[in-house]
Amino acid sequence: MNSVETSIARVSFISNFKEITKFRLSLSVVFSSLAGYLLGAGSVDVKTLLLLAVGGYCMVGASNAYNQIIEKDLDSLMLRTQNRPIPAGRMSVNQAFIIAVLLTLVGIAILYSINPKTAMFGAVSIFIYTSIYTPLKIKTPFSVFVGAIPGAIPFMLGWVAATNDFGIEPGTLFMIQFFWQFPHFWSIGWFLYEDYERAGFFMLPTKKKDKGTAVQIIAYTVWTILASIIPVFGYTGSLELSIVSATIVFLLGLVMLYFAVLLFKKMTAKAARELMLASVSYITLLQIVYVLDKFIR
Repeated sequence: MNSVETSIARVSFISNFKEITKFRLSLSVVFSSLAGYLLGAGSVDVKTLLLLAVGGYCMVGASNAYNQIIEKDLDSLMLRTQNRPIPAGRMSVNQAFIIAVLLTLVGIAILYSINPKTAMFGAVSIFIYTSIYTPLKIKTPFSVFVGAIPGAIPFMLGWVAATNDFGIEPGTLFMIQFFWQFPHFWSIGWFLYEDYERAGFFMLPTKKKDKGTAVQIIAYTVWTILASIIPVFGYTGSLELSIVSATIVFLLGLVMLYFAVLLFKKMTAKAARELMLASVSYITLLQIVYVLDKFIR
């Protein structure tokens, strides 16, 4: 193989690796973990921060790789996923499995070097996502509730990495991101409804794009907002939030609630997509506000 072919092969592998690990999604999860770490750390240790970033990416990347191995046949049925490395034939199942296993082992080892509790929660996240959530997706809408557990762990994981302790503080961070999962994923399930239907996935709580689903999206958006401002009342230990920051978070929540209500009124894929974008903005800005509040207050 000449140098040009080697270079092309390298670029191809990197591209496939990014797809099999869902690079952008994994980075957003790592961002949540780092935010949680900054909130929990008495003093920031750059080495631990880097270990958490790399270890966290490995764990999320492994979960995504296992998921794509299990769902390879279903992925080939959906327009959104049919060009993924395995269904498109750019990567074999064995290659993907080797990547998944290596990421799991490296990820757990790195998180364990931070502290055992962090590694444990990371391993639990992979297990639930791969062994429970993924198989349930084609059986029941309850899968979203199960999937919300590993989806909510990263924010909490950062705090545990910083403190080697699980208490009311990381529990609150978990609750915020747990409730947030529902309007976020149900909005995705709404505007990709037809694509999911091709593979037999049940993502919406009523299995339909109806008022019942829209009402539940609104309800969980409200729960997300309420959970997000709990720290301002002083009941969450060392996880605190100033009145100014709580007000900002509350207003951000009202923006997301506006788009949730808009979906209820319009019942369109466009409205669902707008809610999804609003939800991503909300959780990202919330984490930034929380961190800035700690260091500025």
